[in-house]
Amino acid sequence: MLKTNADLLLAAQQGGYAVGAFNTNNLEITHAIMGAAQDRRAPVIVATSAGALKYAGIGFLSQIVLTYAHQAAVPVALHLDHGPNFASCMDCIRHGYSSVMIDASKLPFDENVAATRQVVEAAHAVGVSVEAELGRLVGIEDHVVVSEREVAMTNPDEAAEFVRQTGIDALAVAIGNAHGFYKGDPQLDFDRLRAIRERVDIPLVLHGASGIPDHDIRTAISLGICKINIDTEVRDAFARAVRQFLAKHPDEIDPRPILKPTIQAMQTVVARKIELFGSAGRG
Repeated sequence: MLKTNADLLLAAQQGGYAVGAFNTNNLEITHAIMGAAQDRRAPVIVATSAGALKYAGIGFLSQIVLTYAHQAAVPVALHLDHGPNFASCMDCIRHGYSSVMIDASKLPFDENVAATRQVVEAAHAVGVSVEAELGRLVGIEDHVVVSEREVAMTNPDEAAEFVRQTGIDALAVAIGNAHGFYKGDPQLDFDRLRAIRERVDIPLVLHGASGIPDHDIRTAISLGICKINIDTEVRDAFARAVRQFLAKHPDEIDPRPILKPTIQAMQTVVARKIELFGSAGRG
């Protein structure tokens, strides 16, 4: 059943768990995500980035996910991840997305508010929920110094004002999390997350969660994180499965036997995350 992120995250907020948002680029990844969600009876967010839509085509990829969503016995949201602008969000809404993220976090505060509010007004008019980001989530950079890291993080007072001015349904926060695999242990600022939670009453989102230790994930959920994004670990499982199969069958050219093992490998990763997030059995 197709739902919005707001539907899933408000339930998670009340229940003290988090819903996994897993990025897809193709049929096999979607199979894995939905297989895990249905096996674990868990609500799930299937996310597509602008890059995924450019690769697969928005019409093709959206229909793969929507076909699953309408047939599934668990709640499913189709979500645009890190939408770069108003036009990209509207294009996804026209293609049946139930939720979109507008990421104007690189802009100055007032411009971020204006860009986000424009999407909120249009999306809410047709029953689509909106996520936005405050703070700057970056890739893994060893050379980032403490002062630069501090500037990139979400300011708790600004977060409260941002939510008030935009009317968003969920806020993605920067608390030391980053995209990609971490080099060394991630240093999440839980005091900052606690301060944001005290000022903001809507569901909070943690991006860049691949590779964050389980105990930190549990702490983040206890402090108000209701949506957790996973992409890199799923991709890694896909690549490992392909390499292992071709090492054993170097002459195989049929994509079906090559790709079939990737589904189970990715599904195992997604299922483990669902259990970790506490969303198993919540569907």
